[in-house]
Amino acid sequence: MHRSTRLCALVLSLCLLLPLLGGCVAVVATGAIATGSSVHDRRGFGTVIDDKRIQLSAYDEINKDKQLVLKNRVMIAVYNGVMLLMGEVRTPDLKQRAERIVSGYEGVHRLVNEIDVMEPEGFWSRRNDNKITARVKLALADATSVPGFDVTRVKVSTAHRTVYLMGLLSPEEEEIVTEIARNVPGVERVVKVFEYRGG
Repeated sequence: MHRSTRLCALVLSLCLLLPLLGGCVAVVATGAIATGSSVHDRRGFGTVIDDKRIQLSAYDEINKDKQLVLKNRVMIAVYNGVMLLMGEVRTPDLKQRAERIVSGYEGVHRLVNEIDVMEPEGFWSRRNDNKITARVKLALADATSVPGFDVTRVKVSTAHRTVYLMGLLSPEEEEIVTEIARNVPGVERVVKVFEYRGG
């Protein structure tokens, strides 16, 4: 049986068992998804799981803060222990407040605060950001000039037409990936939050 067939069978089984497993399903399903997405990942499997756990926990803490939730947008990405904050808040104090709330997570060795102090953008702007993210990912999927490159090794996020790139790459991969992202229609700026793979 092919790997994809086995994965489909696993997902189907989880769906059938959903009424019986209750709260356990979320944990099992998350593990299954992480397994599928980490096949070509340069992070260890444990790191992939830790990154997702930290991201969800950080979002939970941000959402508990009424000042940040009200008319602000804070986005969080975590890759290989690097936490990136993006989005828009209305005052410099709120920007620092968001950073303080998510600081101190075990497993995070670097925190990059790229939140902009400005009025949060509306629905259509956010929708456009999602389209830009999709375009960048599609463009990176065609990056065949680097032998063995896999688009799943790059995490792409967009906030008000600024594209943020994270990943564990070689210098050659970083240069090509950045250039591809810069040339995608709608992209106004590219921010690199890469780490370099050893060896």
